[in-house]
Amino acid sequence: MILKTFGWSFAVTIIALVVAFFYGGPEALILCIILGILEVSLSFDNAVVNARILERMNAFWQKMFLSVGIIIAVFGMRILFPLLIVGVTAGLNPVEAVTLAMEKGDPHTPGSYGYLLHEAHPQIAAFGGMFLLMLFLDFILAHRDIKWIKFLEIPLARLGKLEGASLIAGMAALAIAGAVSGEKQGIVLLSGLLGMITYFLVNGLGNLFDVDADGDVDAADADRVVHSGPSGSAKLAGKAAFMLFLYLEVIDASFSFDGVIGAFAITSDPIIIALGLGFIGAMFVRSLTVFLVREGTLDEYEYLDHGAHWAIGALAVILLITIVTPINEIITGLIGVVFIGAAFTGSILRNRRASAAKQDETLEPANA
Repeated sequence: MILKTFGWSFAVTIIALVVAFFYGGPEALILCIILGILEVSLSFDNAVVNARILERMNAFWQKMFLSVGIIIAVFGMRILFPLLIVGVTAGLNPVEAVTLAMEKGDPHTPGSYGYLLHEAHPQIAAFGGMFLLMLFLDFILAHRDIKWIKFLEIPLARLGKLEGASLIAGMAALAIAGAVSGEKQGIVLLSGLLGMITYFLVNGLGNLFDVDADGDVDAADADRVVHSGPSGSAKLAGKAAFMLFLYLEVIDASFSFDGVIGAFAITSDPIIIALGLGFIGAMFVRSLTVFLVREGTLDEYEYLDHGAHWAIGALAVILLITIVTPINEIITGLIGVVFIGAAFTGSILRNRRASAAKQDETLEPANA
């Protein structure tokens, strides 16, 4: 199972490392490994959220995520997105942006590729931070039978009964981010607002096709659902699955913002960044996502959903804070790992308690 799921990731990693070595020698090889580890550590929560969405799709759309989705993740977000941002920010055409990128200038040198991308960080962080914050708020403010951090999740669920609670909280956070962003206030507010609009748009498209939070559809839309597995669980197909695929890609893109920007603190070479973040990191994140779906891990360890969304909330806050002051990527990655690890541990303890209670119920009639 491990080899079947992660086989392509291991193969691509070996190829990427060989290319990095021949491209820049041992130093490039080491940098490539570091960037790959950085991307995976930052994306544990991404994999959990991806898996929860992916398990609602049929086999065809799951394969689309691994094929077309990986192309978008590697070439779109790790290569073209930085070029686009630099080109728009500096008023460069695509050829000039590529030429500037290949010069591998120091990120601290005005006019270099890394410097221009770093200068665009406030709007990138505002967009990605607000998108992820709305995702977190919609999850944590909803009523759920299963609760992990009860002393926080119970009162937050009560607060969620207020009409438009997530929108109010999101607008308040954006107002604070804009207030402390100084001369960047206008672009931060605009970018954050666009992040919120994008979230509501892609989330609303699912509702347009009658896809609810559990992946259920109306009877009139049965042609968009196939049944698979021994339990006959519904899997989305057609337009409904396509909307989920778009939603998944936007979420995946939002998660990649911090990794792309943080990579320039390690190296300004776009080739090494593409090899480390894209070909190694993005591939392993996708393999991990598929592994979680095929193993039914999210159903077995029920707190993982909560841990992932708390990590998303923390990442959103960190992105908004970095508009004003930088935060080390190691801290960002560790926060996600801590939340996921704690949720996994909590799920194991919960399962053990449930198993012990079930055994006690079985023993009581026998003793009687």
